[in-house]
Amino acid sequence: MKGWPDPQSGSHAAASDLWRHTLSQIPTVFGRLVYLAALRDPNTGRYQHFGLAQKYGEQEADRTLRESHQQVFQHWLSFSLEEQKADLERYLAQLGQDLREVLKTWTSVAPYRSLPPVTAREHERRLYLADFEAILDLLRSAYGVACPDPDA
Repeated sequence: MKGWPDPQSGSHAAASDLWRHTLSQIPTVFGRLVYLAALRDPNTGRYQHFGLAQKYGEQEADRTLRESHQQVFQHWLSFSLEEQKADLERYLAQLGQDLREVLKTWTSVAPYRSLPPVTAREHERRLYLADFEAILDLLRSAYGVACPDPDA
């Protein structure tokens, strides 16, 4: 990823470790976004990763994961809509689950809304959601997944 890891960051060693051993193994940017968001405690906003915390301490692990989440999010936002759609389709293909069911769940539960980092600015969140929901509409249409009835 362009600019990864930032050698000016105090988290350089931890970030290099995270990238080399974990993030580089995730083939899509969206997959990395999902992974990093899953490491954030929804109650405290702190990131937890046992291996990084053991090696670098909890504060350094939190800082590294927070910065990495922001960088991956920025990378996703730098994609054109076409690139985002292609990356998302690669992510979906690797899930090995029924695509129609995944699209139905994303439509009703909207788990993608929790993926931006807490450091994301409001306009970045709006852009992410607008782009993602446009892609989701395209995918629902392509795979014949109906939108739920808003009056139901």
